[in-house]
Amino acid sequence: MKLSRAAQKVEDGIEETLTYMDFPTQHWTRIRTNNTIERVNREIKRRTKAIGAFPDGQSALMLVCARLRHVAGTQWGTRKYMNMDHLVKPEDGILSDSLAG
Repeated sequence: MKLSRAAQKVEDGIEETLTYMDFPTQHWTRIRTNNTIERVNREIKRRTKAIGAFPDGQSALMLVCARLRHVAGTQWGTRKYMNMDHLVKPEDGILSDSLAG
């Protein structure tokens, strides 16, 4: 088989790959994807392409920081990514045993 090394790598890493399944099912999609980070990166890339060439690295950094400040200050930056309420046991207010250890 030509792909025996690739198959072995997949087999060796299956436990790490499926770690997200130890968490509640409500979190699975949010854990295995990073859409929020990808969206921020796309926005920064779009802004830097619109500018073109920067005179120095400091001006590029200032643009990125300004964009991140804007995102953090808007409603989009303040939304919850995951609802953690169902991880707390209602009777004692601590994390459930499935995640604590």
